[in-house]
Amino acid sequence: MTNDAFTHLGLKKAQLHNLQALGYHQMTAIQARAIPAILNKKDIVAKAKTGSGKTVAFGLGLLHHLNPRFFGVQALILCPTRELANQVAQEIRKLARSIANTKVVVLSGGKPFGPQVGSLSHGAHIVVGTPGRVNDHLEKGTLIVTQLTTLVLDEADRMLDMGFITAIKAIIKFTPKTRQTLLFSATYQQNIQTISQQIQRQPQLIEIAEQQQETTIKQLFYEIKTAQRQATLRALLAHYQLRNTIVFCHTKKQCAEVASWLQSQDIAALAMHGDMEQSQREQGLIRFSNRSCLVLVATDVAARGLDIQAVDAVINYTLPTDTSTYIHRIGRTGRAGAAGLALSLLTEADHHRAKAIEAYQQQPNIIDVPASLDCPKDFTLAADMVTIQINAGRKQKLRAGDIVGALIGQAGLKKDDIGMIHIQDMSSYVAIKQGVLRQAMNYLSQGKVKGRTFRVRRIH
Repeated sequence: MTNDAFTHLGLKKAQLHNLQALGYHQMTAIQARAIPAILNKKDIVAKAKTGSGKTVAFGLGLLHHLNPRFFGVQALILCPTRELANQVAQEIRKLARSIANTKVVVLSGGKPFGPQVGSLSHGAHIVVGTPGRVNDHLEKGTLIVTQLTTLVLDEADRMLDMGFITAIKAIIKFTPKTRQTLLFSATYQQNIQTISQQIQRQPQLIEIAEQQQETTIKQLFYEIKTAQRQATLRALLAHYQLRNTIVFCHTKKQCAEVASWLQSQDIAALAMHGDMEQSQREQGLIRFSNRSCLVLVATDVAARGLDIQAVDAVINYTLPTDTSTYIHRIGRTGRAGAAGLALSLLTEADHHRAKAIEAYQQQPNIIDVPASLDCPKDFTLAADMVTIQINAGRKQKLRAGDIVGALIGQAGLKKDDIGMIHIQDMSSYVAIKQGVLRQAMNYLSQGKVKGRTFRVRRIH
């Protein structure tokens, strides 16, 4: 695709300029197939994995048909997890920059109900949420979707796996039958076909072949004794010089133990599992995405729906019980044509699982041994960045440019000293290089951003 890949779609000029400013110069396979159908108001079932660019596909479609002068909910996007809902909302807000005063509201569990009611009472164009909380608002009458034009089910297979089918059907009863329904799923199994038949009208099926995995993800299995798990994990991080890695475990307990052990080895790791507070999970995800933590140790449930870019490698500390989970795990690396690495620890008890993976992929597994790995005894893995939290965000009209301006203009930092910035409703998170942390903290705790002083703390 050329730089004007989006121009033939009939999008508004302001949106085309916005796409260019956001760096979208080429369409992914799912975007090229799905966007024309969505713009023509067709129902679609799109089979495409996380990281394929599907958010931009449905985001551009629903924004194209949006009437910004009508402050009623015109689009509803359902996601399996709170984390994915936040990420989708963030992407939609970026795509909506060309449409003045577009309001996107997130409705998910783990957050107080009252403030969400307050946000809805002032009107909203687009709602992004998890099925349980969205259904709660509909039942209580705090969310009205009688004028809805577009319904999106994102990661539909995951939502069904997590038992949301009853909530989804309840939600659909509140929506107009004339709506457009867009269903996105990483798989196209019988349950997806069934729900499609029940809620869609003559949907167009779009399947994107999973060729990327075969060509860009290198998969290796390391045969070990059970007692070698920790030492081999450390050796993998050292040998491959990994800087941004997701380690998958079976259970919450194992997840916490592995993260704690890595920390004891001076490896910048954190855990992500269901027993953690929602704020801890959100902050942990921010730290991992902005490289102030380099190893994320997660359970499958906690990682569902997370859209994390530029993951160097996925390590299966324990192999999953089914092949589809394995494929979903390793698909988090090697995205957008980049090279990826999937490493799995293989005990004698896991051989039947490895054989199933081999049969599913129709290619032989490459099996190695830990003795081939080079791991210095003094190996450590420290992050170059740290994350600081400012107690102000979107609600206080704080923007990333305001923070960068204060840190460079007043605090004296260089542009390269500042990493990713996440602006949330009531908080902002900034990645800062370790060497200038004190300099940044001293200014932010005593100086001003946009003429105001805010509380600042480092996130550990």
